[in-house]
Amino acid sequence: MEAQAQGLLESEPLQGRDEDAVASADFSSMLSEEEKEELRAELVQLEDEITTLRQVLSAKERHLVEIKQKLGMNLMNELKQNFSKSWHDMQTTTAYKKTHETLSHAGQKATAAFSNVGTAISKKFGDMRNSPTFKSFEERVETTVTSLKTKVGGANQSGGSFEEVLNSTAHASSQSTSGGPRRAEEELQC
Repeated sequence: MEAQAQGLLESEPLQGRDEDAVASADFSSMLSEEEKEELRAELVQLEDEITTLRQVLSAKERHLVEIKQKLGMNLMNELKQNFSKSWHDMQTTTAYKKTHETLSHAGQKATAAFSNVGTAISKKFGDMRNSPTFKSFEERVETTVTSLKTKVGGANQSGGSFEEVLNSTAHASSQSTSGGPRRAEEELQC
């Protein structure tokens, strides 16, 4: 029987289509009653062994849990250890190293590109500031500011900053809304 069974067995595992063919085939007509009885007995014996192995495995798992509890090991510590080991194992793989290298290289190139863009923008702003159009605009703004200073500040041409001009404008407008120059003079005389 065993010699006959070993002749039927292949060293390669069954493929999906092979399993389908085996499942759909009816071998019972090829076996004698004696062979069928032997196979049934072997089937019962294998099922008993599997049940016994499951019981042994369950008992060993309980014993393992007890030992871990006595050692103060809990699920969280185990998960941390497993994660650390898995992370370390992953970092040592060739794929991870190549990916890390590639991403580092890409990051360096991106940094250089952003730096070049920043430099180009700064250069463009510098060129724009030196352009005749910008110079003309700048002169018009200066003329307007000087004109505002003259109108707001009177004869005082101290050449203050733009902020000072704004403050003096705000001060002048607050005087005009609170009763004009007479009221300010009255406050000074008191």
